[in-house]
Amino acid sequence: MFERFTQGARDVVSGAVGYAGGAGEPRITEEHLLMALLDARGTKASFVLASLGATGWRERLAAALAEARRRGGMSQADAVALAGLGIDVDEIVDRIEEVHGRGALAAERSGVRTVRRPLTPGAKDTLRIALRTAATRRERHLGDEHLLLALIERGGVAADALAACGVSYADVERVLHRGEPGEGLLSAV
Repeated sequence: MFERFTQGARDVVSGAVGYAGGAGEPRITEEHLLMALLDARGTKASFVLASLGATGWRERLAAALAEARRRGGMSQADAVALAGLGIDVDEIVDRIEEVHGRGALAAERSGVRTVRRPLTPGAKDTLRIALRTAATRRERHLGDEHLLLALIERGGVAADALAACGVSYADVERVLHRGEPGEGLLSAV
């Protein structure tokens, strides 16, 4: 599958590996993919994010992702659903942290340094969705723009963080296909 990745998409996956390693996390998550997407320069996804006003989002998105990790990886939609059942997730997290310390529900950490970090099921699913998106569009390569669309389509913590910044699937599509047929960003390649 990776042979179909553009250099931009490969850089995102490599960047995600770096984010996981820097955080001492044993697996690569879709949140790591999102942070690496924000680092992209000169790619379709970076153009889309800049067009949507992504300047200064890094800190905001990093804070939203950190808060989700604090909740044990629970998305905002999950927290809202539980609130509908009368369960206050923030109160539960606060109680757990009182007893076990800040970040007790954060993703498991391994003291063992590994060279190869596997993808979480969510990150694998994101890559599958990106590949399906590229194939559906009859595009020969999977680019970082497909990864961005897949993160949004899949839902979850990364999609919540993007939505909090006002990024929707429709917005990304609009920027990618701006103007008349043949004038969009995707047709330029």
